[in-house]
Order: sequence, then C-alpha cells, then structure tokens
Amino acid sequence: MRRFRICLTITISLLTYASTPLAVGKVKESLIVSTDWLSQHLKDDSLILLQVGERKEYDAEHIAGAQFIQLADISTRAQGLILELPPVDQLKATFEKLGVTYNSQIIVYFSKDWVTPTARVFMTLDYLGLGDRTSILDGGLPAWRAEGKPITAELRPPKPGHFTPAPNSKLVVDADWVKANLNKPGVAILDARAAKFYTGEEAGQMPRAGHIPSAKNIPFSSLVEDSTNKFKSVDALRALFTGAGVKPGDGVATYCHIGQQASLLYFVSRYLGYEAHLYDGSFQDWSNRKELPVEKSETDKPAAKP
Repeated sequence: MRRFRICLTITISLLTYASTPLAVGKVKESLIVSTDWLSQHLKDDSLILLQVGERKEYDAEHIAGAQFIQLADISTRAQGLILELPPVDQLKATFEKLGVTYNSQIIVYFSKDWVTPTARVFMTLDYLGLGDRTSILDGGLPAWRAEGKPITAELRPPKPGHFTPAPNSKLVVDADWVKANLNKPGVAILDARAAKFYTGEEAGQMPRAGHIPSAKNIPFSSLVEDSTNKFKSVDALRALFTGAGVKPGDGVATYCHIGQQASLLYFVSRYLGYEAHLYDGSFQDWSNRKELPVEKSETDKPAAKP
C-alpha cells in the first residue's frame, strides 16, 4: 500500500508539473523596462543608456547620459551579405568605448521608430554574453517624451569601460544549420518579414521570391502596437507564436531579409522564454544559394461572384 501511495504521488506531481506555466516558458520580464522604471534608476552608477537612430536625432534630443549607437557600429558586410556580425574584438572595442563594463545595466532605446535596429543592438549584446544585463525601453524616446520626462541636447563623453566578451556562437546560425533543422520536431523556423514577402507575392530585392520551406510567418510589425511601438501584451505575443505552430519547449530560429527585422522576433522569443537563434544571413543568403529550396504560399483570394 505504501509503495502504491508513493507511485500515485509521483504520478500526480508529474502531471501537475506538465500543466503548469513553467512548461510553457518563463517570461523574462527584465528584458523590457518601462519609462517609470528608467526614471527611477536614471542616476544609477551602473546604468548605460544607448540611443539608436539617426545622429541628428540624437544631437537634437536624448535622455540625459545616453550615448549614440548605430548599426554601422556593430555590423559589417561579409561574403556579399549586408548586415553581418563583425569580429568579437571589434564589438568589444565598440561597447567599451560606450562605457560598458561587467557591472553595467544596459538600456537600449530608439528615437522616432527605430524598433528593429534597437532589437539588433540587443541581439548583439546577447551574443557577447551581456543579454541578461540588457533591456529595451518600452516605447523608446517617443514614450519618454510623451510623458513629459526630461530630455537634453547636452553631450556627455562616456567613461571607457572594460569587459571580456563571452560570445555564444549557438545564438547565431547559418544556412547549414537551418537546412539540417527543417521539419525537425522541437525547432520552429520563423520568418519575420511582411506577409507579401513570405508568400512570394513580392520578391523585394531578393533573387528568389518566397520563404524557407516549413517556416511560419510572424511579421515583425505584429509584435508592437501600431500607434506607440510598445510591445504587445504577453498573452497577445504568445498567441502569435501559438498561431504559428510554436509549441511549448520549442527552440526558435528567426530570419528576415538581412537579419534586422528578425532581431525583433528574436528578442520577443527570448522575452517569452524560448531558446532563440537568429539566422544572420537570412533570406538574402538562403535565396542566393540555388541548391536550397524556396516555397511560395498562395494568398487568400476573394471568392468569385456568381
């Protein structure tokens, strides 16, 4: 009887665990901070603020203490691809010049509507091993300004920092990795482009139109609110992933045209607790490789009138 009770208890415990939210993936709430949170921590010694956008926007107005960063600072052209991660030493020098250290709490935010480049900065810091010390300001500078919080044009030279990168090469994947994981259980390939590019209705500037076979579409623009560029609620974001067939516990690999829009989908994947990867070469790389398959999807057409 005692053995039966022990077995029954273990069985009930396992069933309970499988039905808890932990099985879905724990939301990493620290990856997104509010304007109120930033306002309360603006004078923290460990705070590093990075504004993403155009230089003239930064020179005109920014949050006090913020430094300017742009994609050109953290990217390179390689093997015919536009937006690729440069060598680790180059990234280290860039972020140290901006004041980043082991103890930094890094907040990245956008001026105007530079949401996807901001996510690209996060992804780069995540790759260097600083993702858990980095957050995105929800709504960026427009949200900060709309609430009447102070802005300035004063430029403060940063105090140089120092850190030893711990690059996680598993976060950034290539065409061979994607090909090997097509239709593999537990791996979801997600296309962050607008639907017209995913279906193949338009090729954009790619040599072939369509998408990677088995990939599902979650357009980057669907992750934020149209009017504010603030992130949608956890429930709304989770529904987008569920609708794309992403299951609890799946690993996620995101791609887009060149790796910029996919960075936002990568960020949200991390935020929702998925194991996330980014195909840096994205469809520019895939569609240029003639040996790799490309699929098109039929768009919904209105029914013919009788």
